[in-house]
Amino acid sequence: MSQVLDAPPPTAAPADQGLTPAELAAKYGLTVSGARPSLPAYVRQLWQRRHFITAFATAKLTAQYSQAKLGQLWQIMTPLLNAAVYYFIFGVLMNTKRDVEDYVPFLVTGVFVFTFTQQSVLAGTRAISGSLGLVRALHFPRASLPISYCLQQLQQLLFSMCALLVILLCFGVPPTPAWLLVLPALALQFTFNTGLALVMARIGSKTPDIAQLMPFVLRTWMYASGVMWSLDAVLKGRDLPHLATTLLECNPAAVYIDLMRFALIDTFHHDQLPHHVWAWAVGWAVLAGLGGFIYFWKAEETYGRG
Repeated sequence: MSQVLDAPPPTAAPADQGLTPAELAAKYGLTVSGARPSLPAYVRQLWQRRHFITAFATAKLTAQYSQAKLGQLWQIMTPLLNAAVYYFIFGVLMNTKRDVEDYVPFLVTGVFVFTFTQQSVLAGTRAISGSLGLVRALHFPRASLPISYCLQQLQQLLFSMCALLVILLCFGVPPTPAWLLVLPALALQFTFNTGLALVMARIGSKTPDIAQLMPFVLRTWMYASGVMWSLDAVLKGRDLPHLATTLLECNPAAVYIDLMRFALIDTFHHDQLPHHVWAWAVGWAVLAGLGGFIYFWKAEETYGRG
């Protein structure tokens, strides 16, 4: 008959006795699962997944209107219909077009550019909370999600820009070398939008109710950004406090809208731009892009937990 003896529990090697769990983990190369990497390592991880980010953005854009009969045509029709509604309400009923030359190109440019920021922020707010299954199932840098959503909105804007160029030509706005300024303006706005989306993604991951509030905040922001009217004409002759005027002129959404109008519309002159507009555009992009990225990265290990 075999005799079974209860083996005593294994004891730590003499060299390991007295070490804390953290010291033992460090000795044997163990790391915390899901721990936040250093900032340079995090950037490298994002770069290694750049193909996933672009493919995810393209897939989301393709699937967005997959159930509609007109399909991808809605990518152009949606912003155009919004612009038509704003033209009727503000341009015709409120007659704001009297203060603006080439009002239709002016309005459509403002609508398209602001929609880019608006949809990037809304998508960023739900980037983590709306993708918890993916976040909890796979290990990847979570910043990939808000960045890919902003890239999706950039692709959407590029489709809309094709319609915008047709509108400009139909209303007699000639192509000029200034149209090349669209490229740096879009790059700065994309950086700003991405940083803001990263901030909202972190907030939205802990407070999902913020997604219900954001449409009201963004609508107010739109009215203060000169989408439907000229801020220059509205502010002229009004005895407003200097701080209020400065805030309106330096509003980042208004800055990027003005840069796009200046680049595309020949009747939108340099004297209608705020002072140091390019400096403001670069400053907002750096502040939001870098600040938003660091703010999001600091909570990397908390996303999808609890």
